[in-house]
This record gives sequence, structure tokens and C-alpha cells, in this order.
Amino acid sequence: MRQKAFLFFHFFIFSFLFSSCGSNEKEYDATGTFEATEVTVAAEQSGVLVRFDVNEGDEMALGQEVGLVDTTQIWLKIQQMVATKEVYKSQKPDMEKQIAATRQQLAKARQDQQRYKELVADGAAPSKMLDDATSQVKVLQKQLDAQISTLSSQLSTLNSQISTTDVQVRQLQDQLQKCHIVTPIAGTVLEKYVERGEFVALGKPLFKMADTEKMFIRAYVTSAQLKDIKVGQKAKVFADYGDGQKTTVSASRQEYDGTVCWISSRSEFTPKTILTDDERADLVYALKVAIKNDGYVKIGMYGEVSFK
Repeated sequence: MRQKAFLFFHFFIFSFLFSSCGSNEKEYDATGTFEATEVTVAAEQSGVLVRFDVNEGDEMALGQEVGLVDTTQIWLKIQQMVATKEVYKSQKPDMEKQIAATRQQLAKARQDQQRYKELVADGAAPSKMLDDATSQVKVLQKQLDAQISTLSSQLSTLNSQISTTDVQVRQLQDQLQKCHIVTPIAGTVLEKYVERGEFVALGKPLFKMADTEKMFIRAYVTSAQLKDIKVGQKAKVFADYGDGQKTTVSASRQEYDGTVCWISSRSEFTPKTILTDDERADLVYALKVAIKNDGYVKIGMYGEVSFK
């Protein structure tokens, strides 16, 4: 009887040790923290923030307008430039009308020149009259050329001024557009730095947001692991909710399908907070595994990656 009890005791100890060793086998190849693409939205124009519909935790769509900087002065400058353009347009000379009289005088002088030429040829008029008529044609031609040159120069100057005004209007319209604060990505507002009614300067940060739907985990692997990993490779990602149960799938760990989207081309010393399968390695390589978030994964949360 005592021998049976002794054998049962040893069998229990052996079973416990075997199950303990089996439970220590890790289901992951690397650990890391979850990150997201973060964007800090800054003011593109200076002025009073007359509208700002942003709160931390808000979900924003791409291109959504969330605020407005005072546009009064820019709008008034646009109206001033439009009025200036109209003044320049009213000063543009009507070239044909202004040179019409000289053209008519020149045509009349050429007719006289031709008539005197015929009369002189017939001996009915002295040659001096032809010389005077020829001289008159030359004078009127020079006057016409001078008028055309002056009017063309004036017209070119006014056209340049009008073009400059158009450029200034487009610049002001661009500034006006930048008074409207829009979201550069779709995502969640993480931090809010200003409130409505504040004066914001050009470049002042307004709020920070992140794309929390397309997230990734930054993990570290050794060179021995790296030889079996490549960009585009599928992987399993586990979000760790921190109850200490790392060896079995439980309610504290959520599983996601991931894809290796980036591998560092340089090695680095093992960060103290990072665990790898080979803890003796001094150099590791960083990589990112992208996942589609279902709302449970948060920035900074710890997670695990399995490449098997």
C-alpha cells in the first residue's frame, strides 16, 4: 500500500513539472507597443479662432472642417484688389480709336503724294509740291509709329498690373481658404491645445489626431529571427490587456491578423523594455506589423507578435 502511494506521489510530481514546462513555452516571437500615425494640426493663418468644434476623443473624417480663423481682413483685401483691377481695366486705351485720325491723315497724304507724282510727271506741277507731299507722308508715318509704340507700352503696363492683381487675389483666396481648419486624415482627436475665441498665430498647434483604425505594433527581433521575416509576411498580433496571462489565449488578449509593413535596415542595441527570444543578443532590428483596429487596441498598449 505504501509502495502504491509512493508511486502515485512521484507520478503527480512528474505530471506537474511537465505541465509547468509546457506552460512556459511562449506563443509569441517578439513583443512591442502599439503605435498609430499621429498628425499635429497647426494654424495656417493668424487671427481669432471664431469657430472650433474639436473635442478629445472625437472621431473625424478626412477633410472635415472643424474650425475657422477670422477672415474679415483677408476678405476686405480681396475686395480692394478687385476694385483696383477694375481701375486698371478702365485705363486701358482703345488703340484703334486713338490712332484712327492719324491713319486717316496718312491715307490722305499718300493720295496727295500720288496725285502730285502724276502731275509732276505730266509737267503740270512743280517738283517741290511732290517733295512737300512726300515729306508730309513721312512725318505722319512717324507720328503713327510713335503713337502705336506709346499705346502698346501703356497697354502692356496695364495688362501686367492687371495680371499682378489677379495673382494677389489668388494669394488672398488661398489665405482665405487656409482660415478654414480641416482634418488632414481620418482618425481620433488625441489632444486639444486651444479653445474658441483665442488668438492663434501662424504655425501654432491646434490639436493632435491619429489614425486609430490602421495601427501597427513596433516590435524587435534578433538577427537569427530576421532571416525568416520579410516585408508583406503575414503574422498574428496579440493585444495584451495586462492581467499577467501571457501563455494562454484569454479575455485579456485579443488576436489580430497582421502584415509586416516595415523592417529597419539598421540594427540597434536592445531596448531595456523589450524582450526577445534571445535575451543574450545585444543587437536587434525594429519592425512594424500593421493591423486593422476594431476599437480595442490603444496607443502605447503592449502586444505580442507571432510569425509562425
